[in-house]
Amino acid sequence: MNEKYERLLDYLSQADGWVTAAELSDRLGVTTRSVRSYVTAAKTASHPHETIQSGVLGYRVDRDALAAFRAEGRSSEPETPRDRIYQLVRLLGNAPDGLDARSLAAGLFVSDSTLEQDLRKVKLLVESEDLSLVRRVNHVSLVGSEANHRRLLSRMFREESAQGFLELERVQREFESENLGGFKTELIEMLDAHGYFVNEYGVNNVLLHLMIALERQDRDQAGDAPLVAGGPRIAEIASALSGLVVKHFSVSLSTTDLDYLAVLLTTRVVTPGHDQPTDEVVENYVDADVLATVREIVALVQQEYLIDLADEEFMVRLSLHVRNLVARAHDNAYSANPLTRSMKTSYPMTYELSVYIASQLQRRAGIHINDDEIAFIALHVGSYLERRQRRGDRLRCAVVCPNYYDMHEMLTERIQRALGDELDVAIVITRTDVDWAELDADLVLTTIASRAPRENEVVIQPFLTDGDIENVRRAISRVRRHARRMQIKDDLLLYFDEALFFRELHASSEVEMIETLGRRMVDQGVIERSYVDGAVERELMSSTAFTDSIAVPHAMAMTASRTSIAIVINDSAMAWGENRVNVIAFIAFAATGRTSFQEVFDQFVEVFSDREDVQRIIKRAVDFPSFIEELVHIMDK
Repeated sequence: MNEKYERLLDYLSQADGWVTAAELSDRLGVTTRSVRSYVTAAKTASHPHETIQSGVLGYRVDRDALAAFRAEGRSSEPETPRDRIYQLVRLLGNAPDGLDARSLAAGLFVSDSTLEQDLRKVKLLVESEDLSLVRRVNHVSLVGSEANHRRLLSRMFREESAQGFLELERVQREFESENLGGFKTELIEMLDAHGYFVNEYGVNNVLLHLMIALERQDRDQAGDAPLVAGGPRIAEIASALSGLVVKHFSVSLSTTDLDYLAVLLTTRVVTPGHDQPTDEVVENYVDADVLATVREIVALVQQEYLIDLADEEFMVRLSLHVRNLVARAHDNAYSANPLTRSMKTSYPMTYELSVYIASQLQRRAGIHINDDEIAFIALHVGSYLERRQRRGDRLRCAVVCPNYYDMHEMLTERIQRALGDELDVAIVITRTDVDWAELDADLVLTTIASRAPRENEVVIQPFLTDGDIENVRRAISRVRRHARRMQIKDDLLLYFDEALFFRELHASSEVEMIETLGRRMVDQGVIERSYVDGAVERELMSSTAFTDSIAVPHAMAMTASRTSIAIVINDSAMAWGENRVNVIAFIAFAATGRTSFQEVFDQFVEVFSDREDVQRIIKRAVDFPSFIEELVHIMDK
């Protein structure tokens, strides 16, 4: 129940307004009756905070109340079976000689039979980290290496944290440490002074390992983990860490612990070469073999997707990241990334390029790369593409401001200061008799309203206000979105075929659905069997559910005879990865479609990212003609 109502709270917190019980039941894969039970459970668990509001329109979350509830954290007593199991692990881990089972049951306020059930679950949990639960009559003990024990504690704590992202306040609260915030500040300052880029998303995870090390050392259980090859960087960071730990916690950690924390920092948190020229970074820090591999992969990206990533600085920075990524993968210690979901939803093409890069790295290095690590690659790719974006992407803008002294000049200057990165002020009209139909501009900003306002017109004040700026930004987004959709609408519609449109086509799993749609496309002569295998391989690497509503399975090789989309629309959602989707679009790309791949992929996901639009399609697209009609309507908005 705890996990279910947490999922319910997460979904409501991401919604803009009211959400119906039917939609929640679809998202969670349960009945509306169960939804009501979860709402009741969530309200009870968060009392006295009113985290969920109920009404005739459904449910919505009170974000302030939810934040207050989560900020308070859990009570010291275990509230759920999972909490109790995790507390059992900590109790047994802190007792090297073991504990009496009856005393454990009494301390946890559960019956002997409940404890026995919990211990069976604990056994499965600890064995996943190569630990053993040893039972001798009523005596229970946890046996295994200190390194594995710490890894288990870290994993449990991460799994309890919202979306796998560790919050500093929660680590402080769990380990009752008031000094951790100050330690983190000085740690980042130290790393910056030593010339490192710092990945803030990984710092708190290392701080968790630090607190586990401090707690375990207090019980004479210092780390015994075998250390990978160190080097001057490890020694340098370990030495600096030692002083900071003594200063903030009045404890001296063992050399093994300090070296291990330094290794964690160098593989999860820091990248060398801050404020250094690229050639010096290559000479001092980059592994030549890794850089050569990155160059090969970048060449393949250009070949497969016609996207140029062959920038020396980008490839060098990515090589530094890849070196750390490979080290993490070999240690099965991946970094959590709270941006994974938003990267997949908001930048599907960037994420897709990153999946391709990750797939090439997997084959070459013999490792597994998970979604969070793919999202970190996507941050590298996305930031580079964003920096490379040309000023030509700015919208052409006309400003209408009737002449009164130099008011139009002041207005234009303010617009350029506030919005110059997005707008190119190409036309300035200072008359009242404006020929609105002849204005050759993507966006018109005017201090006087026209008689028949058009979609690209925004009325602003002569002295530009913050509200005006926000209105203009919204209009820029709307104009760009419409322009993108119009650019590819006709092409996108060509990719659909009535023979590949399905209503209420269900499957027991993602792979079965891919196989089913793949067979239909093979029968239509669109693809060969190898494309279906490639789509399954791509799906197993990272879920193609890019939004809460749609999955877009596809292969990474563009081997289709023609670009085509098989589409499934179901009233009831099916599980797809961690999501539940109503729409499945199996896309087969042809080599001749490389130039349009990015536009088609991004646009298709964007069209199906709006919850209301998807619900409209689900309800109204009863057959192929009505589907095309609804799709055109959405894209013309």
